[in-house]
Amino acid sequence: MAVQILKASEDYLETMLMMQTKHGYVRSVDVAEHLGVTKPSVTYATKRLRENGYIEMDKDGLITLTDAGMQIASKMLQRHRTLTRFLVSLGVDPETAEEDACKMEHDISDQTFKAICDHAWKRMASADETAET
Repeated sequence: MAVQILKASEDYLETMLMMQTKHGYVRSVDVAEHLGVTKPSVTYATKRLRENGYIEMDKDGLITLTDAGMQIASKMLQRHRTLTRFLVSLGVDPETAEEDACKMEHDISDQTFKAICDHAWKRMASADETAET
């Protein structure tokens, strides 16, 4: 049975991966700023994420995703980016698409996400064929 992780924890892990990619390091203050939460909220969340084996913190407070944390963060980030692009391709404005993708990424099943991806690929392939003729 798969372990359920809270949506908020998924958001924290996804944000940490984005910070790691952007800055090369992850600090609690950056996570708080990005998510629009307080530093104590981040402290509480990082404690739980550390206890569950998703992150590690060094003596300077820099955060590193463990393999388990990276797996979840990567999945959420991929879903977020894919859903955002898909919604924009449907004509949704980028800001709304971004907000809606953030909500959807947590709740849709793997089956539904795969179906969306398959549909998007078929649609793009069809558009490419039309452009070539």
